[in-house]
Amino acid sequence: MDQNDSLPPPDPTAAPPVVPVPTPDASAAPPKPAAPRPAAAAGGAKPAGAAAAGGAAKPAAKPEPKAPAIPPGPPDPPPPADLARPGWLEAFEAAFPGVAQLSYFVGDWTVIVPLDRLIETATWLRDDAAARFDYCADATAVDWPTRAQRFDLVYCLYSVPHRHRVRVKARVGEAEAVPSVTGLWPAANWFEREMFDMFGVRFSGHPDLRRILMPEEWQGHPQRKDYPLEGPGELMIEDPQEWLKLRNAAREAEFD
Repeated sequence: MDQNDSLPPPDPTAAPPVVPVPTPDASAAPPKPAAPRPAAAAGGAKPAGAAAAGGAAKPAAKPEPKAPAIPPGPPDPPPPADLARPGWLEAFEAAFPGVAQLSYFVGDWTVIVPLDRLIETATWLRDDAAARFDYCADATAVDWPTRAQRFDLVYCLYSVPHRHRVRVKARVGEAEAVPSVTGLWPAANWFEREMFDMFGVRFSGHPDLRRILMPEEWQGHPQRKDYPLEGPGELMIEDPQEWLKLRNAAREAEFD
């Protein structure tokens, strides 16, 4: 006989056994809540983790830098208050009181004179015993399109006997004629022709005022700041080929 057969049958009216429930420990830390999942961004954008998994995000495009403002003219810094004036400059100021503006930059003096006093002051600088600027080493122009007196004419003078130098500057408008200094310094002849060629500055009293670098029939003046970078074709004739045809036609006519 099986041992289970000797057990009495279960009583259906008996209550089920009670299972003890463990009491929570008050000192234990409460469980952390689960982190919420990030919501999907508008437009179907992926969250940062997904973007990093698929590759680095592209940086935002930088705005294009603005073009700098056109300067109205050179600063022409004044000389320091404690800088001693050379003897020839003191004599010049005594001869032309209140006429010239003085500037001092990188060791050189600049005398800025009105255009109508250019020949008078230049003659003094050449002939005065203390100055004796007997050599015109260079002459050029600077274009400031936004200024009423558009051009700065700059004459670089040197004294062979005294071994000192000065820059003489005069401001001139686009339609003004400049008195030539070739009568004082013959070396200024080609310098003034170059200013006429490159900038369109006209000199009165010049012995041979014509282009020196560009052909005579060239349109415009290449060192003006408003000269087109594409060349002269867009100044008067839209098609550069048409301009070349006119130039060649003029040359061919010389041989007919």
